[in-house]
Amino acid sequence: MVKKYTVDLSTEEVEKLRSLIKTGKSKARSITRAHILLMAWEGEIDKAIAQCLRVHVSTVERTRARYVEGGIELAVQDRPHPPKQRKLDGQQEAFLIATACSNAPEGRNRWTMKLLAERMVSLNIVDSVSKETVRSYLKKTKLNLG
Repeated sequence: MVKKYTVDLSTEEVEKLRSLIKTGKSKARSITRAHILLMAWEGEIDKAIAQCLRVHVSTVERTRARYVEGGIELAVQDRPHPPKQRKLDGQQEAFLIATACSNAPEGRNRWTMKLLAERMVSLNIVDSVSKETVRSYLKKTKLNLG
């Protein structure tokens, strides 16, 4: 069976991949992909590569295809991911911090994540917010409620 995506590395590309593996300064994924390309170039079958490197056969196939379609850089490096949309805007975050720094509600010793989340929803600052979101925003500001 003839493979659709055959890895045919130049001497320069082989040296680049070996250098990437040898230095160990790259991400583990990049090093694994470099191993995949080198083993494919050496004539190993996809199943053997997958077993040896403990990855799925589809990972080997995708890496091979990305090399053929876009070159060594595209095959080895991760694609950039779009940034995550923030759950709270600046004003909402400022309100959260100000509330956390204020006195606790009547009958309470301190604010909890759940109380802060409920307060923001009850005052229509946000439609909904989880206590985990509250925790992560307060952690980012290094605010200690304890």
